[in-house]
Amino acid sequence: MAKIQPAVLVEAITTVLQGTKDKKRPFNESIELHVNLKNYDTQKDKRFSGAIALPHIARPRMSVCLIGDAYHLDQAAKHGITCQSIDDLKKLNKNKKLVKKMCAGHDAFIASDSLIRTVPRLVGPHMNRAGKFPTPVSQGEDLNAKITDIQSTIRFQLKKVLCLGIVVGHAEMEAESIRQNIMKSINFLVTLLKKNWQNVKSLYIKSTFGKVQKVY
Repeated sequence: MAKIQPAVLVEAITTVLQGTKDKKRPFNESIELHVNLKNYDTQKDKRFSGAIALPHIARPRMSVCLIGDAYHLDQAAKHGITCQSIDDLKKLNKNKKLVKKMCAGHDAFIASDSLIRTVPRLVGPHMNRAGKFPTPVSQGEDLNAKITDIQSTIRFQLKKVLCLGIVVGHAEMEAESIRQNIMKSINFLVTLLKKNWQNVKSLYIKSTFGKVQKVY
């Protein structure tokens, strides 16, 4: 079974991080993993989809909004978490444009588990279609921990093309943390593939505006 050579990965990460320092951007660049697959027929083969939480936060700038009941709205106010109430959703009146605008304003949503069934009745199918249906959160859960978990979670989903790109870290992370995130991402992806490593054609990493570094 083919594997990533540790020295090659470490050198690639070092080069990517140095690139972000040499040409400093006015924002924290993301570190991306790009995957090219082979021996897959997207028309015939089953398209895979899977999510995994990484050891370190991959997307700290990811905006997460809470749709909360009275308890969670109170908790959100105490912790400075962006939130909306059921009354806010009612005001949208299932208007497709307004719901789309709400979805576009945030990268992900969480909602009190007591409201999960109510949300689609108020906003229609649009949140689900946008891939932003809220993740349930119970009263016993820590909201900040839940948001951190979402910011650390990545999803691999095969669509019509054999190329995948995901964010696995950011330029302000330690190189070792990036390495751990990348390895966990790759090892998880391989388990989703029908022939494991035999379906992996090539793997690259890069920063948002940086040059591509091949790791496999």
